[in-house]
Amino acid sequence: MSLIIPKKYNKKLLPETTEVAIKMVKDSFQKRLSESLNLRRVTAPLFVLKGTGLNDDLNGVERPVSFKIKDMGERPAEVVHSLAKWKRMKLGAYDIAPGYGLYTDMNAIRTDEELDNLHSLYVDQWDWEKTIRKEDRTLDYLKSTVKKIYEAIKQTEKDVYDRFPHITPRLPEEITFIHAQELLDMYPGLSPKERELEALKKYGAIFLIGIGGDLSDGKPHDGRAPDYDDWISENEAGYKGLNGDILVYDSVLETPFELSSMGIRVSPESLERQLAAKGEERRKELEFHQSLLKGELPYSIGGGIGQSRLCMYLLQKAHIGEVQASIWPEEQVKACKEAGIDLI
Repeated sequence: MSLIIPKKYNKKLLPETTEVAIKMVKDSFQKRLSESLNLRRVTAPLFVLKGTGLNDDLNGVERPVSFKIKDMGERPAEVVHSLAKWKRMKLGAYDIAPGYGLYTDMNAIRTDEELDNLHSLYVDQWDWEKTIRKEDRTLDYLKSTVKKIYEAIKQTEKDVYDRFPHITPRLPEEITFIHAQELLDMYPGLSPKERELEALKKYGAIFLIGIGGDLSDGKPHDGRAPDYDDWISENEAGYKGLNGDILVYDSVLETPFELSSMGIRVSPESLERQLAAKGEERRKELEFHQSLLKGELPYSIGGGIGQSRLCMYLLQKAHIGEVQASIWPEEQVKACKEAGIDLI
C-alpha cells in the first residue's frame, strides 16, 4: 500500500477537537472491551531481553530495535513488536482463572514498516489475553469472542456519533465470518488484498479466519508467526485455523482496514507442528517455548486491537498521522498538507 490521497477529503474534526475525540474513543472502547471479555488492566514492558523468545516475531523478518544494558554486562534487549507471548506468561504468573484475562497498553517501534496511510513506525494497541479451557479451543468460541469485540467497537462508534453527530456510523449490524480458503475460492484470480476488498465491499465488516497457514494455492493469505496463534489445527468447519483478522471497509480510503489480529493460542501440540512447518524448531530451546511445551502455560485466546487504527476509522480520518505523533517522509508530509490532511 502506498500513500492514498482521497479525491475529496471531508475533514470531520479540526486538530484541537480531534485530540478530545481521541481520548473519548480510547476511554470508551477499553472500558467496553474489559467489561465484555472480563479483562483487568496490567502494566506492560516497552522492551524485553533478547533470546528469551518473548518478543513477537511478526512475520519473522522484521528487525526489532535493540540496545545493550550497561548495568547487566551489556546484555542485549529489544523493544517489543507486540506482547503476544508476554501476555500468556503473565496469565500463568497471575494464575488467572478460565473466563478471565488481562489487557494492557502496548507501545512498539517497527522500523521496517512501509509508511503510508495505515502504517507507522509507532504502534499502539490494546494487547489482551484471556485464559480458556482446553475444550474452549473451538471455532465457535473464537466467533463468540469476535462478536463481543465487534459489539464493543460498534458501541464506541455510537458514542462518537452521540458526541459528534456529523460523523455518521458506517459499520454494518453484524460481522461476517469467512475463511481465507473460502475467500480464495471466491476470487481465485485476485491477490489477498484484492480478495479482502471485494469481500468488504459486499459485507462491510468481516472476520477472516485462518491467517498463516498455506491455502490450496500453496501460499498463506498473510504471514503469522508460528508460536502464538494456532493456524494449523482443523476447526469445526473443516478448514485449518483458529485465528483471524477483524477487517472493515474504509469508505474514506476505499480500502480494506484491519482493526485487529487475534486468535486462540497454540497448544503444545500445535506449536510443535507449526514450528516444524516453518522450519523454526530451534525456537524450542527458548524460555517461552520450553514453558509452553512443558504444559506450564494456560490455554488462552488473545490479540491486539490498534488504538490509533480504531481512532482513525471511527473519526473517519484519511491518515493515521492525524491521530498519533510519529515521523513521516517529507514528501508524504507535503502531500498530506496540500490535501488538507493535518498530521500531528
